Amino acid sequence: MSGTPPTHHTDWDAYEARHSGGPHGSRHAPDPYAPLPLSSALVPEYGSGSLADLLPSLAAGLGVPGFAPVIGELTPADRACVFLVDGLGWEQLRAHPDEAPFLHSLLGTSRGGTGRPLTSGFPSTTAASLASVGTGTVPGQHGLLGYAVRNPATGALMNQLRWQPWTDPTAWQPHPTVFRAADAAGVHTAQVSAPHFRETPLTKVALSGGTFHGRFTGEERMDRAAEELAAGDRSLVYTYYSELDGAGHKYGTGSDTWRGQLMQVDRLVQRLAGQLPPRTALYVTADHGMVDVPEDPESRVDYDEDWELGAGVALLGGEGRARHVYAHPGAAADVLAVWREVLGDRFWVASREEALAEGWFGPPELCEERVHARIGDVVAAPQGLSAIVASETEPRETALVGMHGSLTAAEQYVPLIEIRT
Repeated sequence: MSGTPPTHHTDWDAYEARHSGGPHGSRHAPDPYAPLPLSSALVPEYGSGSLADLLPSLAAGLGVPGFAPVIGELTPADRACVFLVDGLGWEQLRAHPDEAPFLHSLLGTSRGGTGRPLTSGFPSTTAASLASVGTGTVPGQHGLLGYAVRNPATGALMNQLRWQPWTDPTAWQPHPTVFRAADAAGVHTAQVSAPHFRETPLTKVALSGGTFHGRFTGEERMDRAAEELAAGDRSLVYTYYSELDGAGHKYGTGSDTWRGQLMQVDRLVQRLAGQLPPRTALYVTADHGMVDVPEDPESRVDYDEDWELGAGVALLGGEGRARHVYAHPGAAADVLAVWREVLGDRFWVASREEALAEGWFGPPELCEERVHARIGDVVAAPQGLSAIVASETEPRETALVGMHGSLTAAEQYVPLIEIRT
């Protein structure tokens, strides 16, 4: 889509009327060299329509104390299931009706029948989004602020997806999960995912509570999720599929492999929908969308070969489409000025203080001081189909075709498709 995406859900109808279809939700400024105003970024709808609001709303509908139905469009159900498909962005789903006919026929059910998407959160990436889903808190609260961030205690980068180097999980993310609260309130609570996720630190800090059931295939997960829903008069079940995201990263969302995975997702949703017990609401959502970044040097800015971008920088964190830039002491202002001069016409380039004030990581009053230093002195996120890669220090990530993390519609908007019995 072209044009500035809406920053509040009340703008959605007007946005849809102006912009139907299109690949990536970027905006072209009248002056191609003018810095992008930070206000033009798509700020997630924290507090009313973000991933962090989903489980609290479902928990409230199940009668779990301490939670409110913050996504007001949702209707309570005795049994609730969240099927999170990694990388299933709203725009990518809408663009592929032939590959996902079942899901496409249900787009109008999204977000309580409004036909609107949710927003992921920033950065729009798996570690941040899963923590938001599981804890019901925004990134500025739970502190998983992207793919890799600086640990203020050690001064080194910490990969929050792989949890390397090892960091005490509960110290890094102390907020309890919604699943734990639901389980304590007597709701039958379960997670159904691939077996290797059972003991990962990310699962412990974001998705623990109730019982974990490891199942290898997608079909097995759908069948077990249906069984777990039926196991209680009040049930909260979460299940997960990662293969679509993997195909997008390796081959791109325009590839036959990715389209084949989308077809599989469509079949899995239909399989689960056909087994739902009575009084159930199934919600199909995602942690983020994805864009394919062209292979040309203009689109892929190589930090390792750009001396200007490296001047004064101690560490480069984040990922290609959501960078945390950590400056040497005393150099933050200069690094901000250079990054804004070099990239500011196609990237939103903000200081830590500006990113917090703009609400990128959540309402400023909710963002906790303990996580402030994990945010880069400079935060950079592209508006179009660009990325800041690091060919020498991040060869694996640099080789990816599909990427995500930024504040564009293609990455921020995720479905909340609803199927009820």
